[in-house]
Amino acid sequence: MAATADQTRSDLAHLFRRAGFGATSAELDAAVQAGYPATVESLLAGLTGPDPGGDAVVVPGLTIPLATADLSRRQAERQVENQQYFALQRWWLNRMIATATPLREKLTLLWHGHFATAIAKVRYAKLMYDQNQLFRTAGGGNFETLTQAVAKDPAMMIWLDTETDVAAHPNENFARELMELFTLGIGNYSEADVQAGARAFTGWSLEPGTYQFVDRPRRHDTGQKTFLGQTGNFDGTDIVHIVTHQPASATFVVAKLWSHLAYPVAATDPLVAPLAQAYAADLDITALLRAIFTHAQFTSATAKEGLVKQPVEWVVGVARAFGIDADLRPTTGTAATAGTAPTTGTAPTGTAPTTGTAPTGRSAMSTYLALLDQQPFDPPNVGGWSQNGYWLNTATSLARLDAALSIAEHLDLSWLSPLSASERPAALADRLSVDGWGSTTAATLSHVASNPTVLVGLALTAPEYVLN
Repeated sequence: MAATADQTRSDLAHLFRRAGFGATSAELDAAVQAGYPATVESLLAGLTGPDPGGDAVVVPGLTIPLATADLSRRQAERQVENQQYFALQRWWLNRMIATATPLREKLTLLWHGHFATAIAKVRYAKLMYDQNQLFRTAGGGNFETLTQAVAKDPAMMIWLDTETDVAAHPNENFARELMELFTLGIGNYSEADVQAGARAFTGWSLEPGTYQFVDRPRRHDTGQKTFLGQTGNFDGTDIVHIVTHQPASATFVVAKLWSHLAYPVAATDPLVAPLAQAYAADLDITALLRAIFTHAQFTSATAKEGLVKQPVEWVVGVARAFGIDADLRPTTGTAATAGTAPTTGTAPTGTAPTTGTAPTGRSAMSTYLALLDQQPFDPPNVGGWSQNGYWLNTATSLARLDAALSIAEHLDLSWLSPLSASERPAALADRLSVDGWGSTTAATLSHVASNPTVLVGLALTAPEYVLN
């Protein structure tokens, strides 16, 4: 009976890591009482409706500066843009830390990497914020609806040059990436399809100054186009509809979500086909998530050992476990403030500091993330961030250790004081919702258990915790 209970708790801890950013011991206690199926439904329910924790995080003031030819004013505006970018990063990190609906923020992060768009080219934090909100509000719905909205999203249109796509000079960037990276995958379309798709998107543009989407019919190519075997006077909306309903799109999307939530698979993996068949009926992302989380393989050993935490997942998970915000300050009503575990299974209610004023500039966690090669709102390229091995190299391993030790120095670890050195590693495993430490890690942690700061720093870089 105990073994069954331990297995259920392990499965639920795994679910909270993949469908969020980890769970507190109290959250796991509540989830064990509710059961695995009910916990899945509770997480899915959080994809819609209010988020008491995340909604309490104040959105920074974001503007789009007016264009100017004056050099000094341009330099001043660039400084404003940088400050707004840092404020936007802080806001989202704090929202992920404070959220009471972790799956919604996890899915927002997933779509940010899937429909990768970077401020390096977009420039304006306001446009990146609007796109982020799009992922948050539409990310759990119908995939075609989401993709249609992304196609007209100003940040995406700037990033992949759709705004410059006119009949006389069709730009192929968005049409190509729509198929290669967003919906189909390589090998499921031709260069002729790319060219036809580019022609269909002609006329889509942005209003100068406001950057709002506008359709300019005079710039649209009204000729017949043959795209993925269908012929007509297609526009961009038609292209998105056709491509998202391709059989290859169903397997591509299923494989992509499975790879990000369970373990990496190709679209040809045998487990993909039945999931894709069900998903293809309505393109319902929430239903697909339910099918993934309740799939027998989702809680298998392969899945539990199949993914390494992305840096964002890592820092947010640490913050939620110890009750700190993106600037390493204690958050209101969390465990770290009192030095004890929460008495309920709820997430933090906000990230307002107990004292002090709102900081400016780059947050502490954003600084760590820069060293770990994952800056929110600035993926490296249109392909987004890779998985697993991408984060496991000498440079990032050392950066993670430095970050872990630095974070540990800011934590209230007084809750460890009453415990003997031999009890501390197990208590820390419980705090981090780790099933247990392997023999090598246990020996290392036991050796430093008399020093809580070093103990926590090393635990945060241990394989058992770095695995997602």
